[in-house]
Amino acid sequence: MNDLQTLRAALIADEPAQDVVDRSRHRLQNRMLGARRKRFRPLAIGVGLVAAAAAAAVVVATLPGTPASPPPQAVAPVVTGTQVLLAAATVAEQSPAGTGKYWHFKTASDKQVYEYWFSSDGHMWFRGAKTAGRVMPLGVFPLRLAATEVTFEQLRTLPTDPAALRDWLVNAIAHSNARTSAGPYTAADQERELLLSMVSLVSTLPAPPAVRATAFRSIAAYPGVQDLGPVLGGRGFKLPGEYRLVVDPATGRINHTSMYVTADGAIYQSSAPQGAEVSAEWTDSLPK
Repeated sequence: MNDLQTLRAALIADEPAQDVVDRSRHRLQNRMLGARRKRFRPLAIGVGLVAAAAAAAVVVATLPGTPASPPPQAVAPVVTGTQVLLAAATVAEQSPAGTGKYWHFKTASDKQVYEYWFSSDGHMWFRGAKTAGRVMPLGVFPLRLAATEVTFEQLRTLPTDPAALRDWLVNAIAHSNARTSAGPYTAADQERELLLSMVSLVSTLPAPPAVRATAFRSIAAYPGVQDLGPVLGGRGFKLPGEYRLVVDPATGRINHTSMYVTADGAIYQSSAPQGAEVSAEWTDSLPK
């Protein structure tokens, strides 16, 4: 060995043994691995919790028999009989006033059909079972509320306030000299005539829209009117005296009634469950 080699050997330390190198490398790897585990463990735990919660939600949602949340249900509004009558009054009030040469109303019940035509000058024509289907002139006949006679002009000028209309009808009934077979009308008879007069105004008489609307409102406020609920043709009502009406609020019309006033002032009562079918309108011609 020369001087240079001797100097290098003195300055550079001897190479460590192989087993020393292996142990040192192993300790270094363990430290690096430990540091990595500490750094990533919170994230791993968080991901695990989220996954577990999602899995639990899936399991609960797919369990058989688990009730689903019901969808919100719309609550149907409760419609009272009074509201139906008031709605009919509004429709009647907004309906156009009819025009024509003749006022025609028709009733059909118990297999009997009766038709009447009235001209504005007071003449009446009739068709029914006794005329064999022909239209027959019967001369001059007044319109009738019930026992009370009324003219076309009076109908056009009736009050359109419910209280005022009632007062007008009460006064007209009191001065009508109407009688029963037992004698003059009693207070109960007059009250019945008042109610039937209101029914006539909304069913068989050519009352103008505002008057018909007022009569509907008067019936709605009348004591003892019972709502029978939806029936064929509209809404059913039971009136004092066991009278029945079927009102169609969509048209503001009476479709059926168990009573109506005939041309001679008699009160016809129908035995049919729905009462007599009623229709009324203006027309410009008489049928041949």
